[in-house]
Amino acid sequence: MREFLEGSQAVAEAVKLCKPGVISAYPITPQTHIVEELAQMVADGELKSQFVNVESEHSAASVVLGGVATGVRSYSATSSQGLIYMSEVLFNIAGMRLPVILTCANRALSAPINIWNDQQDSVSLRDAGWVQFYVEDIQEAADFHFIAYRLGEDKSIMLPVMVCMDGFILTHGIETLDLPAQEEVDKFLPAYKPLYKLDPDNPLTMGPLVDPDYYMETRYAIQETHKDVLTLIPKITAEFSKVFGRNYNGLIEEYRTKDAERVIIAMGSVCGTIKEVVDELRSKGKKVGLLKIATYRPFPAEEICNVLRGVPKLAVLDRALSLGSLAPLASEIKAVFFGKKKTPKVISSFIVGLGGRDITKESIKEIFRLLNTKEKLGEFIDLKPELLKESYE
Repeated sequence: MREFLEGSQAVAEAVKLCKPGVISAYPITPQTHIVEELAQMVADGELKSQFVNVESEHSAASVVLGGVATGVRSYSATSSQGLIYMSEVLFNIAGMRLPVILTCANRALSAPINIWNDQQDSVSLRDAGWVQFYVEDIQEAADFHFIAYRLGEDKSIMLPVMVCMDGFILTHGIETLDLPAQEEVDKFLPAYKPLYKLDPDNPLTMGPLVDPDYYMETRYAIQETHKDVLTLIPKITAEFSKVFGRNYNGLIEEYRTKDAERVIIAMGSVCGTIKEVVDELRSKGKKVGLLKIATYRPFPAEEICNVLRGVPKLAVLDRALSLGSLAPLASEIKAVFFGKKKTPKVISSFIVGLGGRDITKESIKEIFRLLNTKEKLGEFIDLKPELLKESYE
């Protein structure tokens, strides 16, 4: 069914179709519309679920941890400081192998306070053990929730999944998209049947104290499962295509990379702008392309290497920083090619769109232009020199 929806409403509709039995979240801009919609659905009897109001994001994460631990499909959503406030519990959820699904409406972190979009919040939790998807548009934002539940609840995986969508750009944007019928979703996503749960009739302990004789093996097990995730995602998206008719690789997306001499690598909604610029430059004879990273954790290093090893020049766009070091995505891409033969001659790193600053078509053209010069490491695009002078003074 074709719908014209705000991104947050589209996500809420997709989550409703997944039938979570427990929902808990704390309002924070720009995530709030998602859980407002879900709360209304529960109140109106459209969704048979327990919506738990809490006093903080830390409590919301604890509630959904408890929900899945007792064998009930659960859901939460948050942004920015809320995600960081949850972080203690998010590490626990992954360590306890509980397939919670969470939407992160990406937003810059304080200080200074900024409610607009970049990806610093979720990227900062890349090591928490969660699978992380980054979506380009509202259709993907809805679809990847179906994929997230199917993946996380797979008996061979049992890990939490975070669907990251750019705040305001996608959460508050409005697009036409396809929402499937309940019967289609039920065909793709069966009811949750956990391998283990808290049950008085069959007692077990989750998240116990583990001494040095055992702890390292728990980390190893999660690391090995992330390797399985890389294999399973394309299989799940192939089945998704058969049921819903929309095609995703799930790990990466190539856009006009086959003969490209310069390729930009990016995640999230900026990929739509990059595609427009690629088409425009291609019409003028420029051999340019885009590689979109859809799965950031686990990182699809082999797939990226296979696509890009013959491309002479790469530009990596980060909407996040690792202060004092190379930008996060750029460091991953450089590591992909370490020690490999026939690697790109130039891998430049660009910082864009922090705190919601617009990433325009002209910004993308400038990045392609800079790829014709020497390698750039952590080059900030669209800085305002007059503001830099004021901040130093």
